[in-house]
Amino acid sequence: MSLCWPTPSGRPPLAFVGGFLFVVGLLVATSGVVEFSVSSLYSSSGRVAEFFGRLITSPDWSYTPALLAALWETIEMALVATLIALLLSVPLGILAARNASPHPVVYRIARDLLSFMRALPDLVWALLFVSAVGLGPFPGVLALAFVTVGFMGKFFAEHIEVVGDKAIEGIKATGASRVQVIRYAMMPQAMPDFVGSLMYILDHNVRAATVLGIVGAGGIGYDMIMALRLYNYDRLIMIIFGIFVLVALLDLLSGFIRGKILGGHRHAL
Repeated sequence: MSLCWPTPSGRPPLAFVGGFLFVVGLLVATSGVVEFSVSSLYSSSGRVAEFFGRLITSPDWSYTPALLAALWETIEMALVATLIALLLSVPLGILAARNASPHPVVYRIARDLLSFMRALPDLVWALLFVSAVGLGPFPGVLALAFVTVGFMGKFFAEHIEVVGDKAIEGIKATGASRVQVIRYAMMPQAMPDFVGSLMYILDHNVRAATVLGIVGAGGIGYDMIMALRLYNYDRLIMIIFGIFVLVALLDLLSGFIRGKILGGHRHAL
């Protein structure tokens, strides 16, 4: 079956073609703002190939214990930050949900607070916390937790706002309080989506924790930036491979946990 546009002629409408060409032309015209050019990309291809060629080297196996320790520190940073964010984002998410918040003013304040928390990237908050409390994994945990509360609270609030009204009306008909309605009507419906978001955020936090060491906030990122600065490609290739294995294992684990939790939830329903 041939693909065609849902128009009488089967061709894309002129408005769409004109809009697309306008956007492409605008991007081409403003590419100089980010110093992007095809000639620069072509001229730097040799240096890129040289860099990746240097990664083809014999790994420094004596670095293995230090690598494992740094990776474990990265995992701990992500887990602790996610746990702290989970404890804080659940009440904030409830207050930021339009159908669960006790008052429109509380809803607006909670929404603005969550927006403020996720306004800046992890690295920026890590820089601020490093300046405040010093170097090490602790400011990295604080930065990850701070940003994660903003995202997780927003996700949780949106999951609550789209729950079905029938269960809520049924619980209200029994004379239940607002807290009981949230506990027995809203939370069970929002839980599957919330678990999926939690697994995604945990995966993101592990990735983010791997680079926070660049600004002195602990994790494997510090070893990576030092290997780059000292041209220790034998260690750099081990760090890259270690991060890849860590993320792949976490992806498998999160998929397994999510399947178990959601499977149990479906059986319970």
